[in-house]
Amino acid sequence: MSKSEGKITGARLMVELLEEYGVDIVFGYPGGAILPFYDELYKSTKIKHILVRHEQGAIHMAEGYARSTGKLGVCIATSGPGATNLVTGLTDAKMDSVPVLAITGQVATNAIGTDAFQEADIFGITIPITKYNALIRSADEIARHFQEATLVALGGRPGPVLLDFPKDVQTQLTDVRKAVKLKINPRHYQKPPISGDIPAFAEALNRSKKPLLYVGGGAINANASKEILELAEKASIPVTTTLMGIGSFPGTHKLSVGMLGMHGTAYANKAVLECDYILNLGARFDDRVAKPGEFAERAVRAHIDIDSAEFNKRVPVDYLLHGDLKDTLKALIPHVKAVDRKEWVSFLDGIKKNHPLQFDETSDTIKPQSFLQKLYERSQGKCIVSTDVGQHQMWAAQYYLFDKPNRWLTSGGLGTMGYGLPAAIGAQFGNPDNTVICVSGDGSIQMNIQELATIAMYKLGVKVVVFNNNFLGMVRQWQELFYEERFSESEWNYNPDFVKLGEAYSMKAMRISSKSEIDKGIDFLLEDNKACFLEVMIPAEEKVFPMIPAGKSQKDMIEFRDMVGEQKK
Repeated sequence: MSKSEGKITGARLMVELLEEYGVDIVFGYPGGAILPFYDELYKSTKIKHILVRHEQGAIHMAEGYARSTGKLGVCIATSGPGATNLVTGLTDAKMDSVPVLAITGQVATNAIGTDAFQEADIFGITIPITKYNALIRSADEIARHFQEATLVALGGRPGPVLLDFPKDVQTQLTDVRKAVKLKINPRHYQKPPISGDIPAFAEALNRSKKPLLYVGGGAINANASKEILELAEKASIPVTTTLMGIGSFPGTHKLSVGMLGMHGTAYANKAVLECDYILNLGARFDDRVAKPGEFAERAVRAHIDIDSAEFNKRVPVDYLLHGDLKDTLKALIPHVKAVDRKEWVSFLDGIKKNHPLQFDETSDTIKPQSFLQKLYERSQGKCIVSTDVGQHQMWAAQYYLFDKPNRWLTSGGLGTMGYGLPAAIGAQFGNPDNTVICVSGDGSIQMNIQELATIAMYKLGVKVVVFNNNFLGMVRQWQELFYEERFSESEWNYNPDFVKLGEAYSMKAMRISSKSEIDKGIDFLLEDNKACFLEVMIPAEEKVFPMIPAGKSQKDMIEFRDMVGEQKK
């Protein structure tokens, strides 16, 4: 028997491991250092490869796929610039806890450290922005690193992982097809046991007269929406969500007070000021929501999270439970009493009535708030919606409501312009029967606009809405409010003809510019399941309200009515 009998190449093994894991779609861009792996992918009958136009598009597609399906997203790039083009997406996935596996080509092991052509130390570069990464130095190590990476990506608090795959390792022969022993500690991927005093935790909640649930993206990752609804209804507790938590609690529910934070609803932010108990469920107390020393300062604060590093990181709390959110809520709910809190709920209903989301509807221009409100009504909130980052993102979060999780895709922690279009593409591949809409701005859309070619190539039905104000809208808003209207480098002196651009990529395209055309534009979007591009012209002066200025607290919130009052003075 020859020494090579029964052995396969590292590239073949990696493909087989992906197949056995259940991966049926990957997003990538080939290059020299990853070609042996691509040659084996070519032979696979189980994995569909999606050819992107830029590696950043690949990882955002993997993110959109993962967030809309709950599965592992996989992307592939070659060495050097191919790998470094994934860095923004890896950071985005780390900030927003998205399970993504990146496989990168690398120069041969004997060339590492010599500044070889297209060499980059992607292992070193990505240490701070991945949950796990590895430079695979031998084909015999592939199975172990693959198993560790996939376990860590989806285990505990999800996140991105990376396997750097040298070209010679791809062609080496191995018969080690299974991990004999994992070297990484199981605590990195196993659910932690629930720790904390559940009866005392529940009793603090039971004593409260004005409690509030503050729900983050961790609730969606934990698939805990059912338990949150049960807790809220049992104890009559109003619910607010973070930007990342949208969809974890039904936006149309009578107990929902919408999103809180910098551009949250006035009633959510006022609920934070008025509550006597606030329970954080899988959120980070991030700086767009909570100012240390001034967040719910009159309330008892409690926190449940799977990541103990989040406890007392920015805001000190009185009660803690560490564990998987779904499991912990299941253990907690039997200890929670059904308390009559009609007075508190009625009080917040009054605030909702007196402090609604507002904008000026008197002009004939298109107000993006009105457009998104009508789009929500016409689509019955059933679409998967991705956004880029900026004013359009906040308007979409405010006016398009979600009653189910995994339908709202946005870059929260990193705030990545260019996320929305590829994320929508990934979501469409993961949900072929759903309508997927990308809401973007004229600035953000141009960050990864080349991925319109991916839509055309695979005949996807992604709908693209671009709000065009010929400005970097959120930058302009800040410059007007806080920099005495010095619009430094925020105005676009040149935009492409977006209609022609959409048509150049074989998409139906239309532009609307007056309020009377909104219905026509929405008809155009929803008339069939084919891709389309809708450019919506909006006023450059339009702003997102409410707004809490950076570094301020809920007490400093600015509402639309406040700005109208200032203008009248």
